[in-house]
Amino acid sequence: MLLGCAGQQDVLTLDNRLAAIEQWSRQSDSRLDGNIKEGRNLRERAAGQNALIDQLKGEIRVLRGKLEETEYLLKQKIKAFEGSKGKQKKQLDRIEQMISSTKDRIIHIEQYLNLETKESELKLEKGPQTTSDIPSKTELSADKIYKSAKQAFAQSDFETAREEFQQLLQLYPKSPQADNAQFWLGETYYREKWYEKAILEYQKVIEKYPKGNKVPASLLKQGFAFSSLGDKANTRLILTELVKKYPKSNEAKIAKQKLKRLKP
Repeated sequence: MLLGCAGQQDVLTLDNRLAAIEQWSRQSDSRLDGNIKEGRNLRERAAGQNALIDQLKGEIRVLRGKLEETEYLLKQKIKAFEGSKGKQKKQLDRIEQMISSTKDRIIHIEQYLNLETKESELKLEKGPQTTSDIPSKTELSADKIYKSAKQAFAQSDFETAREEFQQLLQLYPKSPQADNAQFWLGETYYREKWYEKAILEYQKVIEKYPKGNKVPASLLKQGFAFSSLGDKANTRLILTELVKKYPKSNEAKIAKQKLKRLKP
């Protein structure tokens, strides 16, 4: 009886810990979405939003650590109850399902924040690559990476395209192709209807490459993304800015048509 009570208490402790983790995860997800949608001027919010995202990155890492600890303890308990069909075994199975669901939500948040995944962390643990593992600069030229990424984009392989555009930006941040790569990086999210993330990536084009030829297109697609989110105020704000700053551009013509269709 004493052993049974102890086992039951362990299960309850695991259950309570996971419930707290799940609540924090939901709050973090809500804070991310709310931070994107609540404001009315993306430019004025950029600095504060970046600070919040940095804070959330740290909190997510702590959360993942706690979840992994809980998962480890759970596996130990499952081994102890192998072959059992009682109430405790059912509770452990339920907790295991909850952990899996929570991990999925954490992965979604990590992807949103561009956090490194476990796979990339394992690569770092293996240490630096040898000379034979690193492709030559000829093989990794900006033009080749850009063409490969565009080809993947054209084939709707947005994940591959995204990785290659990011690779180009990391290896050749001052390349003539950099602003185009940043724009198309935003497009990968837009095509997947991840509009909040697309807006942030388009914003990087506007801020980092203000003299580049992709600024009008980035403003236009920002406006369309806000429209898809049902945010008419920001849609009108962005498209009006586009028409004012680039009145002779093709994007301005499209923006004017869109503004006419917007209801007050």
